[in-house]
Amino acid sequence: MIITISGPPGSGKTTVGRLLAEKMEMEFISTGMVFREMAEERGISLPDFGALALENHDIDKELDKRILALAKTKKDLVLEGRLAAHILHLNGIKAFKIWVFAEEKTRAERISGREGKPVPQVVRENRERAECESARYSTIYGIDVNSLAVYDHVVHSDNMTPDEIVAEIIAKWEAN
Repeated sequence: MIITISGPPGSGKTTVGRLLAEKMEMEFISTGMVFREMAEERGISLPDFGALALENHDIDKELDKRILALAKTKKDLVLEGRLAAHILHLNGIKAFKIWVFAEEKTRAERISGREGKPVPQVVRENRERAECESARYSTIYGIDVNSLAVYDHVVHSDNMTPDEIVAEIIAKWEAN
């Protein structure tokens, strides 16, 4: 069984994904980790590789191929990433798809605490990133990343602990 965990930056998707994988005794793979591996293989810094990906859509396509290969070969997998659910859905791979949501202020505060940046700066960066990603994913995949239609369940993480979120996901998965 594959469970995808997606959501905007700061929503808690990575924390939830790792904890869910641990509790369900599944492997955890983050598309961000795979992206970092691709940068390392090329000897390019992560920021430079990210900038290159904005111009070169082949990087996104290679990332997708790697994620799809993992999804096709792993039995019990929690796959975390912004487009994980969409990529599997577009390729006919069955998965239980979760969207983790948090309000903009909550997400900015989480990222600010993690990265030590001022909250207003994080809000601005998140908005710029969301605009850029929305346009990029629409161009490359023809998808609207803001549509939640592909997801089996949406979790609002603002006032929940990671353990509470994971418990909710497991309950929905078991009921499915």
